[in-house]
Amino acid sequence: MYKHLLVPLDGSGLATEIVSRVVPFALALGARITFFTARADYAATGQGALQRTVAPEAYADNLAGEARGLLQKAEAAAKARGVPCATLIRNSDRPAAAILAAAEELGCDLIFMASHGHKGLRGLVQGSQTQKVLAGTALPVLVATIESNQPDREKQAALAIIQDEHRSLAAVVRGLLHLVDEAVAGRTAFDVTLARTMIHYIESFPERLHHPKEDAYLFRLLSARTADFDAAIAQLRTQHADGDGLIRAMQQAIDRHVRDGAAGGGSLAAVATAVNAFAEAQWEHMNLEENTILPAACQHLTDEDWAAIHAAFSANGDPRFDADLDDGFKRLYTRIANLVPQPGL
Repeated sequence: MYKHLLVPLDGSGLATEIVSRVVPFALALGARITFFTARADYAATGQGALQRTVAPEAYADNLAGEARGLLQKAEAAAKARGVPCATLIRNSDRPAAAILAAAEELGCDLIFMASHGHKGLRGLVQGSQTQKVLAGTALPVLVATIESNQPDREKQAALAIIQDEHRSLAAVVRGLLHLVDEAVAGRTAFDVTLARTMIHYIESFPERLHHPKEDAYLFRLLSARTADFDAAIAQLRTQHADGDGLIRAMQQAIDRHVRDGAAGGGSLAAVATAVNAFAEAQWEHMNLEENTILPAACQHLTDEDWAAIHAAFSANGDPRFDADLDDGFKRLYTRIANLVPQPGL
């Protein structure tokens, strides 16, 4: 049976859903995953050459692109289920050829990818990357269809967004853990500015966007349909409140580390203790949501409920949630992903 899956991802909305499908599939097989993406070589473009001279910071952002952030979210999803995984980025303007080359180089025995058509294999557009991969390889290719016209499409899309936001948070938390661990081990200097930026994201994104949308829609609607999960919802809300104290503990530990400097002795160890305490609480929180609340919502919520949740999460359809703020957090996540050293990336 298959033991090593290559999973190509791109920046489309299909990436989150394909990850949600391949992780349990790999878990059932006992297989490992390599998540792969091909990005255009920005440095080779005329705009890139000009920007490198006149706006080097913007050039660095565009050169890195969103590839690392995309793969780190996929990695977070796999690690949450205990599925071994690796990641690979290649610069290429020919994604299908890059996919085939990566599969051969890594010795993969199955390519698992999404159909971009509305009707699975029947909807593959001539010249699409999936069609090119199918035509160009002797390896088995499993094409997962993500139908845009299926009856529960809004439910699936809403679940994908919620899970994507969880994975963004998980990726930043894992990045912060890695940043601190490397400094404690003496392999790198502790980047205080980056650590504070990551904690700002961890604090601000859930508090200003993710948690309010969960409270106003997902939790409220589930409680209205059944009381069976009120205790779990109450626990989640308590964890939301407790998270403030854990975040302050990380901030204060970093402040002490900066204040004490080299004479601080164990101050960096205190940072590590605070970061690990927050991470453990975060994993417990996400596991409760994804293993209890989301399955319960799938069972009890109506199509109208899912339409409301999807509207709020997809485009901040509720005026209480600022679309520009959401875009700002996405840009901040991408920058953090590009700055944090990660094994395998």
